[in-house]
Amino acid sequence: MRVDLLAGTAYTPAAMPAPVPTILVFDSGLGGLTVFAEALNARPDARFVYAADDAGFPYGRLTPETLVVRVIAVIRRLIETYAPDLVVVACNTASTLVLPPLRERFRIPFVGTVPAIKPAAQLSRSKRITVLATPGTVARDYTRDLVETYAADCRVTLVGSRHLAGYAEAELAGAPVADTAIAAELAPCFVTERAERTDVIALAC
Repeated sequence: MRVDLLAGTAYTPAAMPAPVPTILVFDSGLGGLTVFAEALNARPDARFVYAADDAGFPYGRLTPETLVVRVIAVIRRLIETYAPDLVVVACNTASTLVLPPLRERFRIPFVGTVPAIKPAAQLSRSKRITVLATPGTVARDYTRDLVETYAADCRVTLVGSRHLAGYAEAELAGAPVADTAIAAELAPCFVTERAERTDVIALAC
């Protein structure tokens, strides 16, 4: 309540509209659009900026040191340009490696995407699951820690695909990939041992 002493009247000012948050969704390519779609569904009121580091794609081919330096540099430029309130790193390869240094250098919150090992283990009946990702992601200590924490009761196969991310980008760009090529990347995911067969695959690519 505000009182205007000169006029001797009291009035309640009109409610100010809530500020519109800016959310930056970042990925190495177009795959993060699926994450963007879910974020948009959760926060339709927000202003979104989608950034794809096409020049660095695919991140799976970069050394850990190179990837950290590159992502930090790109994110810094994006923050300076768009001043986001939140950054979503829609890339498993980057999230499993770069989230800690990003959080150390910038004050805004970061949300990452990591291999869905926990729900995969919960859904599996045969207790044999596969994590399909880039070679870099399956090699990360972060990924192996997720396996130990959430899938200790499962037999976990880690498959590092060198081509699947590129195939996905090609499909999104309107350049279909042969089914035989995709099948070759998926084949190592299915393992049968003592009548137990892989029944859940966590796609982290």
